[in-house]
Amino acid sequence: MSSKNNSKINVPEARAAMDKFKMEAAAEVGVNLKQGYNGDLSSREAGSVGGQMVKKMIESYEKNL
Repeated sequence: MSSKNNSKINVPEARAAMDKFKMEAAAEVGVNLKQGYNGDLSSREAGSVGGQMVKKMIESYEKNL
């Protein structure tokens, strides 16, 4: 079994929306995220952005129940 990164977005039009969502989440947690390469972020900073994105997705889902 190969360990291949499968982070490809299935709907190409969704790329801009996901990038905007990521930037909003980064701003909320105080991470200076920039367009393009962000390899200078610490694991903690990157994780906090991802965690904020998940938190907002869960809140949105629960609100729509």
